[in-house]
Amino acid sequence: MISADYKAEQQRLHKANPNYGVMSVHYAPLVTVLINQLGITELLDYGAGKGRLAGSITPDHEVTVKQYDPGIAELDQSPDSSQFVTCIDVLEHIEPEYLDAVLDDLKRVVEFFGFFTIHTGPAIKILSDGRNAHLTQEPSAWWLPKLQERFELLTFQIQPNGFYVVVKNGNQ
Repeated sequence: MISADYKAEQQRLHKANPNYGVMSVHYAPLVTVLINQLGITELLDYGAGKGRLAGSITPDHEVTVKQYDPGIAELDQSPDSSQFVTCIDVLEHIEPEYLDAVLDDLKRVVEFFGFFTIHTGPAIKILSDGRNAHLTQEPSAWWLPKLQERFELLTFQIQPNGFYVVVKNGNQ
């Protein structure tokens, strides 16, 4: 689901840049609301980056947080499924040739609900090979069919420079 070269690039970026992989903090209040409303007790942060979501949510009950990120050596093992999966500012960073495999893996790990954010324009960050860090820059109309092939769409919300969705595993 990720090439060896790109995995090494992601690991380098995470080590070198303290602000790489921290967008989840912005969405923590909304994730907290969803956790509380849905009665979630188990969360997987898929593409966890620096892991700041776990320390930024404030649910009204105990929640076990698991983290997965191939760009962080200690978090790069394929995760088990979870009741609720967040994937914040991740999908636009996926190599295009692996995007369907990653979306299929998200389908595998979402037991009940997912919260995904997607930035649709260029990133500020540039990769060492000169490419923009957002490898897939497509409008929501391009992304939505890919998501709806795998999930039931519960919420779609346009945001500055992108959108977020709340999805449900269609097999539940």
